[in-house]
Amino acid sequence: MLRALCVSVVLILILLICALVTLAQNPAPNTETQKKANARPAEPAVPKADPFDGATVEKMTGQCVTLDTESGAIVIEVLPAKAPETVRSFLNLAATGALDTTTFSRVVKAFVIQGGNLSTSEKWGIELAARMSRHLPDEPTEVKHVRGIVSMARGDEANSATTHFFILVGDGPHLDGKFTAFGRVITGIEVADAINRAPAENEKPVVPVRIKHAGVAQCQK
Repeated sequence: MLRALCVSVVLILILLICALVTLAQNPAPNTETQKKANARPAEPAVPKADPFDGATVEKMTGQCVTLDTESGAIVIEVLPAKAPETVRSFLNLAATGALDTTTFSRVVKAFVIQGGNLSTSEKWGIELAARMSRHLPDEPTEVKHVRGIVSMARGDEANSATTHFFILVGDGPHLDGKFTAFGRVITGIEVADAINRAPAENEKPVVPVRIKHAGVAQCQK
């Protein structure tokens, strides 16, 4: 009888050991892990609004964009009453830093210097590529394309302007009514002249002048 009792005790111990080993190999799930697994998925990030999104003509009136270039500063007064969509876009480009480190990538002697090619930025990436893919509506006005006027570059197709702009250092009457003039240089036209005179090959500057920083502020009277 004692032998049978001992055998029973040994069997019970073996069963307990097996049970403990099984538990060790199959640990109970961590409650924190369960909470994370059952948590609601994060809401998709909402794109951050740009400073001048939805800005009225009144808010944009009197704003100036300063292009601090490697050759000096060019100050542009925008004309929102003439081209509100274009001005809104240009102010956003300057205010968000999208124009910083971009270059004047095209010059036509005694005629224009062209900037706004975001792919020349040292910060080129998905965000800037997305900005450069947005098309603007054409907003031709009665503003004449004369020296000092800032206007949007575009392809032959209507409403194909994106971020490329040009500053006239000479007159361009053939552009009137076709391209969107949206600003005028109030100081620094001599800087644009210097950029225009620099060596270039096939309208491409040998050493493109970079915009170190672009900023938006009330025009100084």
